[in-house]
Amino acid sequence: MIAIGSLELLIGILLIVRAAHLFRVDPPIVASAPDVGHKNLRGPVRFLSGSARKIAQDLIAPPQIDPTDIERAEPRSPLGELGLASPPKTPMPQDWREMLLYSPQATSSAGFESMGRKVTISGVQGVEIDRTCLFGDISWPCGQRARAAFNSWLRGRALKCFVPPEIDRFPIAAPCRLGKQDVGAWLVSNGWALALPNGIYAKAEATARAAAMGIFGPPA
Repeated sequence: MIAIGSLELLIGILLIVRAAHLFRVDPPIVASAPDVGHKNLRGPVRFLSGSARKIAQDLIAPPQIDPTDIERAEPRSPLGELGLASPPKTPMPQDWREMLLYSPQATSSAGFESMGRKVTISGVQGVEIDRTCLFGDISWPCGQRARAAFNSWLRGRALKCFVPPEIDRFPIAAPCRLGKQDVGAWLVSNGWALALPNGIYAKAEATARAAAMGIFGPPA
């Protein structure tokens, strides 16, 4: 009986060892928390080992997209005029400088001479000297009147324009200002010059036409 009992005990021990091998559990990793100045925060911190289980990987991961299936859409129209960017300014040559041109004399409704230079205001189209305009049943020499209006506005003043160096005095088209007033904007908004197509003065011309200003109105 003693022999049989010992044999049964040995078999039980072997079964326990076998079960522990089959169902082994990794011990937790124990690390000490840093001392943060409070006694209740000291002591071992347990971190469970093992990788996280992936859940719904096909739903969370981004889908594979074929670049050939991508189609570029046209940009939407702005919600209003406030969203429109201002037209870019015409770049000037690096050696051109802004300088004052004194006592300018109008040669057309958008051009003048000053200090030996011939300048046409950029961004606008002048009215021909011999042009006649029709307002109702009245025909009048609007080209001559446009030049006279520009010359009267320039009299005794100095324009600040971008011009080439002193040695290069060829005729140029350049932006000019009278104080803080843009010369091209003044000419077009008063109806004494036309805006170039797709230029920055298109709205100014539309305003002059609507208000019957300058060449779009009655004899002045």
